[in-house]
Amino acid sequence: MSDMPALDLTAPPTEAEKARARTRFDHLCRRGTEFLGTEYAILGGAMSWVSERNLVSAISNAGGFGVIACGAMQPERLAEEIAATRALTDRPFGVNLITMHPQLDELVEVCLKAGVGHIVLAGGIPPGAAIKAAKDGGAKVVAFAPALVLAKRLIKMGVDALVIEGAEAGGHVGPVSLTVLAQEILPHIDQVPVFVAGGLGRGDALVSYLELGASGGQLGTRFAAAAESIAHEKFKKAFVRSNARDAITSVQLDERFPVIPVRGLVNEGSRRFLAHQAEVINRFQSGELTREEAQLDIEHFWAGALRRAVIDGDVENGSVMAGQSVGMVKAVQPVAEIISDLVEQAVVALVRQQRRMDCNG
Repeated sequence: MSDMPALDLTAPPTEAEKARARTRFDHLCRRGTEFLGTEYAILGGAMSWVSERNLVSAISNAGGFGVIACGAMQPERLAEEIAATRALTDRPFGVNLITMHPQLDELVEVCLKAGVGHIVLAGGIPPGAAIKAAKDGGAKVVAFAPALVLAKRLIKMGVDALVIEGAEAGGHVGPVSLTVLAQEILPHIDQVPVFVAGGLGRGDALVSYLELGASGGQLGTRFAAAAESIAHEKFKKAFVRSNARDAITSVQLDERFPVIPVRGLVNEGSRRFLAHQAEVINRFQSGELTREEAQLDIEHFWAGALRRAVIDGDVENGSVMAGQSVGMVKAVQPVAEIISDLVEQAVVALVRQQRRMDCNG
């Protein structure tokens, strides 16, 4: 048997180990940081009613990349939000536009006139005209790729970077986990930077995706409960007291009446939604409602619910959109502290990885 002492992988890193690991982390993130123009390849996920000037500027000022959620804003309102954000930070930030917005072309033009360097197109395959207009205007275009075939298609359409978002994310989600999407897409895409999203809550998890080939990560849930977030204190407290199993996707009772999958915290509203669906289905089956009327009735249930939760603090009846990483939100922290924690966790993970290699070598 060897007389060498066992290596303690959990011992605090030395300064030399941390310096070496930080260099490695920066190298793994380099493509992402160069694309974004930031210190860290960490994007803030765009969240309606949350990702506005205060949170976006805080993320950018802390070395990440804040993203304004345009949502249903009109062009004039978006122009105001961009200007207000720029008054709070001189660092890069982006704007997330919904591809189904009836004024998408005008919104792209607003971004270009304001000198926004990165436009994120979400909510479906973006129109080729919007991609071309953004790129012709000098902006870089980021799009979401829910599958490898769509990732390749988007690259051919001219997008400059991709986000792959797993079902662990909060809000509107797809059916596939990030761990599977990463294995499906990352080994086959090297033409553009790819950022991972969905369930990210710690820096060590981010490292694992960086080593698979990701260029950075996007987090929403962790930042939604940040000190700088304008979300109601009751909304933030709901995050702090919840765990991963509290964040579930909306349940569909009848395939004849599709329900868009949205991940959020279980509350009285989500329970009433099940009862409401059952009631509407019974009214349809009795002939009281047409199929179209029943579908609209079900869809209308959540109208204005996100604002009620985020702004008004009605976390029992509103839609408390949250990803499964909500269990890692242990307190309301400043954005800079959240990002610092993520980087520290990544560095420690790389130190332990190097120790294992040294031990096995």
